[in-house]
Amino acid sequence: MSAQSKDKLKPMLFSVIKKYDKGQFVKDVISGIIVAIIALPLSIALALASGVGPEQGLYTAIIAGFLISFFGGSRVQIAGPTAAFATIVAGIVARNGMSGLALATIMAGIILIVMGLLRLGSLIKYIPYTITTGFTAGIAVTIVIGQLKDFFGLTYPEGTVTIETMDKMKVFAANLSTLNVQALIVGGVSLLILIVWPYISKVIPGSLIAVLAGILMVKFLHMDVLTIGDLYTISNRLPCFVMPEFSLGMIRTVFTDAFTIAILAGIESLLSCVVADSMIASHHRSNMELIAQGIGNIGSALFGGIPATGAIARTAANIKNGGRTPIAGIVHSLSLVLVLVLLMPYAALIPMPTIAAILFMVAYNMCQWRQFLHLVKTSSKSDIIVLCVTFILTIVFDLVVAIEVGMLLACVLFMKHMSDESEIRGWTYDIPDVEDDPDAIHLKEVPKEVRVYEISGPMFFGAADQIARITLKDFTRCLIIRMRGVPELDATAMHSLESLYETCKKRNVVMVFSHVNERPMRMMKKAGFVERLGEDNFCEHIDSALARASVILAQSKEKDEA
Repeated sequence: MSAQSKDKLKPMLFSVIKKYDKGQFVKDVISGIIVAIIALPLSIALALASGVGPEQGLYTAIIAGFLISFFGGSRVQIAGPTAAFATIVAGIVARNGMSGLALATIMAGIILIVMGLLRLGSLIKYIPYTITTGFTAGIAVTIVIGQLKDFFGLTYPEGTVTIETMDKMKVFAANLSTLNVQALIVGGVSLLILIVWPYISKVIPGSLIAVLAGILMVKFLHMDVLTIGDLYTISNRLPCFVMPEFSLGMIRTVFTDAFTIAILAGIESLLSCVVADSMIASHHRSNMELIAQGIGNIGSALFGGIPATGAIARTAANIKNGGRTPIAGIVHSLSLVLVLVLLMPYAALIPMPTIAAILFMVAYNMCQWRQFLHLVKTSSKSDIIVLCVTFILTIVFDLVVAIEVGMLLACVLFMKHMSDESEIRGWTYDIPDVEDDPDAIHLKEVPKEVRVYEISGPMFFGAADQIARITLKDFTRCLIIRMRGVPELDATAMHSLESLYETCKKRNVVMVFSHVNERPMRMMKKAGFVERLGEDNFCEHIDSALARASVILAQSKEKDEA
């Protein structure tokens, strides 16, 4: 299948429905209901973290979730409110109110649709892995800081307004003396349940158990703890159409916010699609997904919701429970309609410390601390600088500043690397014309169980997606990657190679590298990649790589016969 046909502007639902059967329908319905149960407490918690009412979270999951599944370019994407938007949305609401948020979300939706129509979905590859890891970890920290007040049950002086993360930290420290021990107990018990419950049961989400435990503690132990009903008016009415007020002045005011929402929605949704693709061995349509995200966000804003995007955790839960078509996402949205009408009044009983505990776990699961530490230990100095600067700026300032500065730094440092390379070592990597090349692969005898790919040019964040184009056949037993023309390898490309290695490992395919140059080899050794593959699988020449492949095939044959 060509790249162009994979990325045509056609909703995935219309493609998969042609071969749809009753068995898959049952799996999709079951998965959709399970994901709805998972999404219920998360949608409420994320709405409150965003500075809006709890029902706004469900409106978003219902409207945007339905539209994005219906029009989306992924088989399994589940959309709704996500943690990445919480701080941004809270800031917009504080500055411009709900009307300003609705206008910004509609404008963001239009930007996303235009990006999809212009086929800009592939631009995601120009965001380095270090930047996405840095700002994701930074957002996680801002969520934790934003929930400290409710978790500890602090009381702030009347009129206290905290929008920026650093302001929240200062006010929290200044009012720590107002700590409510009962609120801390409820929050602590809820957090403990969230940590321990997955070891007890994977069927019922821990967040639901934590909510029930929190309600019972406050209700029957008569604890002096604020609940959602103490702070918000709960409504179980269905979402209705609301046209936001707009003017030229307001459009100018919220344009930057709209652009931020659009870029973040695009990045997070397409990253979620990439993760989902690796889990189900499929390919999403990135441009159609951008259009669907735009339609979903416009729909959400017009029916009282907040910005939405693809949710990696809920998408993964959908896949693990058997969902394989957009029908699962549609069922998830319809299930939440029933929840809204029948169960929403009971949301008033949920304690605020329990909501804070749920968001702590959301932050922990999204922070990617293992990947962060792995990058710090194994990456080059320039990649570490980009990672840490993006992380710090996300916390101290905001996401827009972090991405802008991170991208600028990444580009400048990459240009420096390339200038150093061309000046000192450029001649080492000259590749002869194929016609004059005695090592051309078409002159070699390659068994059908062996796949050979040659990578040429520096492997940096803008080109790392090419690694994803490497395909394996069912009968493939060895994958040879020639890197004689690769002078440089950055953290994003290294991450792509590690992902390819995991795919090969699952399919019992051995990776062999041919002619890895000095700088990429140094990066691979630092990342522990050479140790994982084994030094025997790093060959100096294509002939020795093919010889190594013959040994691997012989060993594989012996295993099969045994």
